[in-house]
Amino acid sequence: MSERGPSTAPSQGPGPDSPSPSPIPAPDSAPAVPLTAARRTGLLVTFILGGLTALPPLSMDMYLPALPEVTNALHSPAATIQLTLTACLAGMALGQLVIGPMSDKWGRRRPLLAGMAVYVLATAICALAPTAELLIAFRLLQGLAGAAAIVIARAVVRDLYDGVEMARFFSSLMLISGVAPIIAPLIGGQVLRFADWRGVFVVLTAVGLALTLVVWRGLGETLPPERRHTGGVGSALRTMRGLLGDRVFAGYMLAGGFSFAVLFSYISASPFVVQEIYGASPQAFSLLFGLNSVGLIIVGQVNGKLLVGRVSLDRVLAAGLAVITAASVALLLMSSGVFGEAGLVPVAAGLFVLMSAMGLVLPNTNAQALMRTPHAAGSASALLGTSSFLVGAVASPLVGIAGERTAVPMAVVQLSCSLLAVGCFLGMCRPWLPREPQPK
Repeated sequence: MSERGPSTAPSQGPGPDSPSPSPIPAPDSAPAVPLTAARRTGLLVTFILGGLTALPPLSMDMYLPALPEVTNALHSPAATIQLTLTACLAGMALGQLVIGPMSDKWGRRRPLLAGMAVYVLATAICALAPTAELLIAFRLLQGLAGAAAIVIARAVVRDLYDGVEMARFFSSLMLISGVAPIIAPLIGGQVLRFADWRGVFVVLTAVGLALTLVVWRGLGETLPPERRHTGGVGSALRTMRGLLGDRVFAGYMLAGGFSFAVLFSYISASPFVVQEIYGASPQAFSLLFGLNSVGLIIVGQVNGKLLVGRVSLDRVLAAGLAVITAASVALLLMSSGVFGEAGLVPVAAGLFVLMSAMGLVLPNTNAQALMRTPHAAGSASALLGTSSFLVGAVASPLVGIAGERTAVPMAVVQLSCSLLAVGCFLGMCRPWLPREPQPK
């Protein structure tokens, strides 16, 4: 496509001979930095991108302990207050489709800083919202602006890294993004000990402001002008259409999206499955939830530190999908009572295995998809993020379709989504064949 700027084609394969990471670029007007300074800058960039990756779960999960208090304070039904979560999630999904292409046209810094500034403003207004309707509206705006953190963080990784180094970096980011959902509700609960629900948004405002300042001072532009797109909305739409027309990219995108839906169904159903069906206390549920997140983090680090570069990304991805599918089958058999009444311990073990295997799937689907798109990393990142959020949002309500007293719907959704992920990976990516060249 003529609107795509020139770029260097990345490695076609995921093997250990992939090129080393691109150097950390300085801002456009700055001279090149020495190697030692570049390494320090690289560490700083890791923490910055980790913070951006952690912002969405912080925005969603820190607020969860305050939901009952918000319901009482704003004199609204619980169903209405639940829309504040839906609005934020929808904003994060749809905002990526706008901000991703913007970052391909104007570079990464300006859209990111603009999005973070709007995020801070919207979050501050949430803290002052006098009605549920205004809170819902500004949670939507908060999600739309916060989408900049998700989509541009992935695009920056694509700008800086290629091949196995990109997969390693995504595994490192998983360390931070895996910890954020664990600590976010704990932080929210501690805030509620000293303030009302508005204090949660005050803390999120402070976090957003601090992250904005760190981005402004520490993250240089990573997309040089010669690689930017020059077209408008039509060009962005044609670029996205071209990406979706790339069978291999679409296969990795859908495999990652359906795997993310397995994760979403776990998050949505596990409080009821563990507490209502198997009788665990809230404290026991929190412990199991934390252990599962730790499993995901550990396996993600094993993926990045030990497997990537020694085993092809497609083989690691295939192993992860196989484990997720096997764990889903086991959970369905246990929840349906095929082998008698299963207790909490085997079900918790199945959920732990399923969650841990995500550390082999999510970073590698992102890396393999983005390796196809050096010409449009922002648009590709937007499609990856939006598809994951939308598929997850559709799958999540299905886990409770038969009520809160059975885990069968959760297991059925997980198995169905895992089989769809495997089908997309095998049918569209066809990893056993020589990889087709990336579309130009």
